[in-house]
Amino acid sequence: MKETTYNTEIGGRKVEVKLGKYCGQANGHCIIQCGDTVVMVNATMSKAPRPGMDFFPLSVDYEEKMYSVGKIPGGYKKREGRPSDQAILRSRLIDRPIRPLFPKGFYNDVTIIATPLSVDNDIAPEPLAMLGSSIALSISDIPFEGPTGAVKVGYVDGKLIVNPTVEQMENSSIDLTVSGTKEAILMVEAGAKEVSEELMLDAIMFAHEEIKKQVEFQEKIVKDLKVKKTDKIVFDEIPEDLDKAVREYADKKLDEILTNFDRHVRDDLEDEMTADVLAHFEQEYPEQGKAIGQILYNMKKEKVRHKILYKGIRPDGRKTNEIRPIWCEVGLLPRVHGSAVFTRGETQVLTTCTLGMISEAQELDGLDTEEYKRYMHQYNMPGYTTGEAKPLRSPGRREIGHGSLAERALLAVLPSEEEFPYAIRTVSDVLSSNGSTSQASVCGSTLALMDAGVPISAPVAGIAMGLMKDKDSDRVAVLTDIQGLEDFLGDMDFKVAGTTKGITAIQMDIKIHGIDRKILTTALEQARLGRLEILKIMSKTIKAPRKELSKYAPKIITFKIDPDKIREVIGTGGKVINQIIDQTGVKIDIKDEGDVFVSSTDKAMMEKAKGMILAIATDFELNCEYEGVVNKITPFGAFVEVAPGKDGMIHISKLSKDHVDKVEDVVKIGDRVRVKTIKIDERGRVDMKLIEKLK
Repeated sequence: MKETTYNTEIGGRKVEVKLGKYCGQANGHCIIQCGDTVVMVNATMSKAPRPGMDFFPLSVDYEEKMYSVGKIPGGYKKREGRPSDQAILRSRLIDRPIRPLFPKGFYNDVTIIATPLSVDNDIAPEPLAMLGSSIALSISDIPFEGPTGAVKVGYVDGKLIVNPTVEQMENSSIDLTVSGTKEAILMVEAGAKEVSEELMLDAIMFAHEEIKKQVEFQEKIVKDLKVKKTDKIVFDEIPEDLDKAVREYADKKLDEILTNFDRHVRDDLEDEMTADVLAHFEQEYPEQGKAIGQILYNMKKEKVRHKILYKGIRPDGRKTNEIRPIWCEVGLLPRVHGSAVFTRGETQVLTTCTLGMISEAQELDGLDTEEYKRYMHQYNMPGYTTGEAKPLRSPGRREIGHGSLAERALLAVLPSEEEFPYAIRTVSDVLSSNGSTSQASVCGSTLALMDAGVPISAPVAGIAMGLMKDKDSDRVAVLTDIQGLEDFLGDMDFKVAGTTKGITAIQMDIKIHGIDRKILTTALEQARLGRLEILKIMSKTIKAPRKELSKYAPKIITFKIDPDKIREVIGTGGKVINQIIDQTGVKIDIKDEGDVFVSSTDKAMMEKAKGMILAIATDFELNCEYEGVVNKITPFGAFVEVAPGKDGMIHISKLSKDHVDKVEDVVKIGDRVRVKTIKIDERGRVDMKLIEKLK
């Protein structure tokens, strides 16, 4: 491909796309630039299908390079290592809208790598990476039913803004990312500050108008380059005679099985039927087990969808807008700062809440301006939750994504650091799974936070909506509170979290070629009604945050000192502050602005540490009284330490009104005394007189 440059405009900013100059061996490649943000995207495809695959092997990576923001990586090796959580979340943003646009039966490996080369923090790289991925695929010979576009949307001062700046996002009530084709929306990811369904819907449709412009821009590039897709792909297809034979043999058997609303009984019967079908066709169609399994899956999908669409019957017998039975409990773990279990049908999540010092917040070493994260939510789903015997592994992309979604859902209701000076960690451990575990973790987190006494402004609940859409007609069914089978066989997974007032988080993925405003409107309204019902049930377990923290949770007092005094409080090599910690057993954090946080379960020691810090940070005043300890004696007087590293001298003549022969006749090292300042010289040296010895 010859070197070519194309220009367009997104959100009032010029965007330049360079093709053909670099990475000549990738199937598709582009470098996309907006301002000082530059992202390189490469798309490659294997020459043959991966043997034995029954799903499309797409791999997407967002490769953070620290040089893009002028940083050297930390650690011994000084090179980028495991992807950060943010990089994984951005990989998912790229993956989710493009995955449904590859043809069925396509099992060649496809790899997308998006690499930010230069990042201006006011121009987010992820929308450019998403757009660049579509461009790289569209101009390649890889089968792809795009193009797609992607934008971020903010809402500031009553206006919707495309790809907002960092400053605009600080005042935005919506943080929304949308991707789609010219015809419909494919993916939505959002955090919000309790906004209405109407405003969120307007923001999504506003984003879609911008997406249409991006798609038209890409269509022009494809037309100019006369792109041809390869005709060498071998698609995995099922033989017609086998498909017909299996359907005739298994049709009635599967109908009978699907009338059973008990999931476990149904699964057992289905396993028996599959074994029977495989045995029946083993001689006539040898080595066709994979194809037979696919036919049975297709039959099941068709039948389940038809029952929902045309009979209103879901696999467990619920109505389309009905929520599974819910029960909750809190305070079940005695030593944990806050704990809760949220159970909805067969989905059950245990969430715990732990409070700590601000210094225990998560440090972030990535391409963003954010340096630390005060609220952390983590999600875990071991194999036993679905009855599978598999070893534990480190969190995968799904777990990180679900944790991030629940975290975002709660951010809008958390108290500020000034109101509640704690780092907060919630951990959702899935105990049993049959769909909507991420939203159960939202509900569990709310309960655990309230059980811990975190003063959230309102409870948050989450619910997952599903969709069945008949491709041959306009018939649509929107499902409230989808379970695993409905998610697996359906067309949409639309997670919505919020309070009684409005939405705090959204995540939507589509398996078909997008949905329109009408479906979105219905899904958001059903989600709102479902959310209100769940919140009502949760309130029966705990209505509001507890008034007091757990006795095992650290207590924190905060106060302010002169920033110029921080060095004195810390001391050379931390000597002074470590002395305070050793004497009191507290934890101490000091911010550059002079904010001091003292934490302990012992209130008396906290107050003692506060007094010691204030004594160091406050200059001696003439004719003021102080308490201290005699730490040194000389022939001419005693030195009294009022705070670590801060002392004054009592001359022997000021130890008593009477004559004193020896200093030791009045005070000894270690005595606690009350003193009064009588002189402060130009060098800050302090003379004192003894008021009294203390016990």
